[in-house]
Amino acid sequence: MATPGLAANAYAQMARITDAAAGIKRTAAGIAGTADQGGQTFTDMLKDALGSVRQTGAKSDAQARALASGGNKADLVDVVTAVAETETAVNTLVSVRDKVVAAYQQIMQMPI
Repeated sequence: MATPGLAANAYAQMARITDAAAGIKRTAAGIAGTADQGGQTFTDMLKDALGSVRQTGAKSDAQARALASGGNKADLVDVVTAVAETETAVNTLVSVRDKVVAAYQQIMQMPI
């Protein structure tokens, strides 16, 4: 079962990943010497996806805490729905990561 400390560490790690992705984008733009053409880059897409998962998880944790504190702010159905949304978001993120790793491995196996 997830503990608040485990969740906090996961959110902090996701924040570091999104900050690192922003740094990579700035570095790549500086190397290329080109301005953004108005389209969304792959780095931006990944940053948005990680931020979305992080926000969903934070929302789920907040609702679980509100329910556990005994306040009328959270309903059990809302908490279960938020947890299910978080689980779906994390599963989607893991699936995308697996596909990216598989694609990378295929590229690395290509003959030069």
